[in-house]
Amino acid sequence: MSSLLIMRHGEAAPGFPDSQRVLTPQGENEAARMARWLMTRRAKGELALPILYASPYARAQQTAGIIADALGCPLNTLDFITPEDDPAEVCDWLLSQPESALTMLVSHMPLVGNLTELLVDGRFGQGLGFATAGIAELEADVWAAGCAQLKRYTSPSQLA
Repeated sequence: MSSLLIMRHGEAAPGFPDSQRVLTPQGENEAARMARWLMTRRAKGELALPILYASPYARAQQTAGIIADALGCPLNTLDFITPEDDPAEVCDWLLSQPESALTMLVSHMPLVGNLTELLVDGRFGQGLGFATAGIAELEADVWAAGCAQLKRYTSPSQLA
């Protein structure tokens, strides 16, 4: 069974163009809180070192950079995980990834909600809601529509 972490970027400031919006201080704090939580889970042996991918948008790159620094893993960029991209395309890409690797995607709404809904429920429409810097943890034998189980969802506000 493979595992997947889907993370929404931290809180971002308004601005234009959308791709250049950066994290607010609150967004940086949210990402750092989640990074510490992931580090603790790694130290306890609960979590493998992920292969980390982020949207090319500034706020996702910043969020993923905080995670990469904390976990000591490289940061890769995927051009097709921006806000309005097709979750089915991401599913197709996931099918080509190594089965035993833990993959982590840092992206945006509505993609993170739609992708999670597609993988778990087999369809998307409304999408699942994600708090900023929230992480959904999924498991599946195959990354196809309706084949995953949502194991856990954690947001920064849930952490002490």
